Parts: sequence; C-alpha cells; structure tokens
Amino acid sequence: MANLKQIAAELSLSVTTVSRALKDGPEVHPLTIARVKEVAARVGYVPDHHGRALRTGRTLTLTAVLPMETIEHLSDLAKLPLIEGMTLAARQAGYSLSIYSTTPDDDPVASVEQLLQARSADGLIITRMVSGDPRVKLLLDRGIPFVAFGRTDLDIAYPYVDIDNEQIAYDATRRLLDKGCRRVALQLLVPKDQASAMRLSGYGKAMAEAGIPVDQSLIGHGTFTMESSADWFDRLLGSSDPPTGLACANELGLLGALHVLGKRGLVPGSDVHIVSRDSTRLARFLPARIDVHSVDMTGVGRMLVEVLERRITNPVGPVEKILFKGQFDPGE
Repeated sequence: MANLKQIAAELSLSVTTVSRALKDGPEVHPLTIARVKEVAARVGYVPDHHGRALRTGRTLTLTAVLPMETIEHLSDLAKLPLIEGMTLAARQAGYSLSIYSTTPDDDPVASVEQLLQARSADGLIITRMVSGDPRVKLLLDRGIPFVAFGRTDLDIAYPYVDIDNEQIAYDATRRLLDKGCRRVALQLLVPKDQASAMRLSGYGKAMAEAGIPVDQSLIGHGTFTMESSADWFDRLLGSSDPPTGLACANELGLLGALHVLGKRGLVPGSDVHIVSRDSTRLARFLPARIDVHSVDMTGVGRMLVEVLERRITNPVGPVEKILFKGQFDPGE
C-alpha cells in the first residue's frame, strides 16, 4: 500500500508538504495540492487513521446522539438530511461518524455517561435539548468537546447550532392569519423539548398581535407520526369549531393531516390552509397547495461537525452560536 514517503519521493517534495497538501493546507500552493492528490489517487493512497489515532491518543471518531422519535415506521425520516450532512463533513475532516441511537424511554444523561465511559469518540453532538439540560454542564465539567443541536435556557456559554423555530412558527401563524384563518392549529413535538417551547412562543406572539386568544385545544403535543397526526387532526376537524388553518411540525405530520382532509373531502389550500416544516423537500411533490418552511438540514449537519472539529482542535477558542433561518416557499 502506498504511503506518504512514496508520494513525496515521486514528486520531490517533503513528507510534511505532502501531508499538508492532502489536508488542503492553506500554506500549500493550489497547484501542488492538485499534483499531490493526483498522485495519491493514482497509487491508491489511503490515510492511516488508525496509526494517527495511536500516535495522538485520539479515536478520530465523532459521535452524534440521535434519540429515536418513536418506534413507529418512518418516524425518523426528517433526520436523514442531517445525518448526510454530518457524515460528509466528518469524512472531509478525517473523522468517522458514529450514530448513537437511543429509544424514547432512555435517560439522556445516562446515555451520555455511557459514551464517556467507553471513550469511543473525540467529541459529541447532542440533540433534543430540554430546559436546563443537564448534559451541557456535565460535558463542560468533564472538558469533553461537544456541540449541541439546539439550545437550552442555562446561563452558561456552550457551542450550539440551532434552527430559529420561534421565527418559523411565528411566520407560519402570521401567514395563516393573513389568509383569513382565525382558528389556527399548531403541531408541537415532544412538549419538554426547547424546540417545541420556541415554536409555541412564536405562535403565541403571532396570535397576540392579531388579538386572538390562544385556544389550548388547538395545540397538539406528540411525536406526530403519520398515524398520530391523522388521529389528532381528525378529532379537531370533528369538533364543533374546527380549525381552518394548520401549522405542521414536520413532513410526517403533514402527511397525516392530508390523509384526514382527503378522507373528509376537504381541500388543502381552500377548506383548510396549511403551512408545514419540510426538511426533505417532500411537500413539493405532493398534489396539494401547501406553504412550506424549508431548512437546509444537510447544511445544519455539516455545521455541527465543523463547529465540533474546531472545538476539538481549539478547546479554549470562541464559543460558536449559529442559528439557521427557515426559507419560505409558497404553495402553487
């Protein structure tokens, strides 16, 4: 198997220059980087991550803790773009990505403790942030590099990448109100999640501005698989004062709602207006008028890994806080 010394000898370069070129080092001329990569590809060079790990005491593995939404079919569909982004960014940075899935019943702190005891990763990505999330202080106290996907309300500095769920929910509610909807239903995911709290805040702000009291019966908490969304929305539509607008939590919530509308002979975009979060571009292929807030979840995944890699390289560097906005796409 080819090694750095062979590539360096063929190009009359130092091993250090070849190593830096393979990592796209800014100190190496772009033409030199191109030459090195061409030879490396031709001779079949493969980086020896295991040897590097032994020399540095690092695993060259990043672990993302991704709780399963439910044990229902397709419940984690929206996570696929996130995983794709993390995988590509980790590979580009010379790491392997490990996905540590937990069930809805698992204790999140115990799961992190188990990972720390295993010492199987150089850094962690934690998700499903809750109020006063104890994992943040645990990881800071242990000096473990990490980045959170989401925010908690602790008065402490920690790195995170998040989506502006409050603004998305506010905008969705405002758009439904502007279409004449006065009974606006809102889907929330797990109630204790900070993302759900932010969505509820944005919804409440928009309703208050319109002078409409929040009706708690129109707010749904759950996992919002297709089945649970259909059951919940069917109950609302069967009430004496049904909603005329719906802000969906995700694609699966949307599919459940559309199923019920079809069953009842109601037309989305006419009888009931819908605005949905859509991270997989699924909504644009549905034969229904749906307004969509899309989020570049692949970009979010990439950013999570990039922030984590910088924390590993420079643990005392700036604490990065990055917020992704949703892009609105009106239904046709």
